[in-house]
Amino acid sequence: MPGFENYSREAQEIEREIIRKGLVLGIDWEDEAQVRALARAALACKDVGDHPDCRPNDPKSRARIELFGLAQLMLTVMRQSADEGMHTHGGTAWKALARALWQEQEAR
Repeated sequence: MPGFENYSREAQEIEREIIRKGLVLGIDWEDEAQVRALARAALACKDVGDHPDCRPNDPKSRARIELFGLAQLMLTVMRQSADEGMHTHGGTAWKALARALWQEQEAR
């Protein structure tokens, strides 16, 4: 229901999980090339559900796919809060991933 969402809390929870998945995957959120490669894979997974990067063959690939899902949640929270006139964002990992997703989408 609009107006009753706690976007700030949701952003913190999503970012906490993004950071956890990043630790499992060895992501350095300050390494733009690494984060952009991750964003490229996330977009490929979204476009082609049977893409090789989308198969949970082991715990690491499962963490990667879960991170892709968190990226989608992140973008949804940003969009929904913007629709209500609020600017929602997280910290370093959130911003790095969001920036990389936008850059990769624009590069297509």
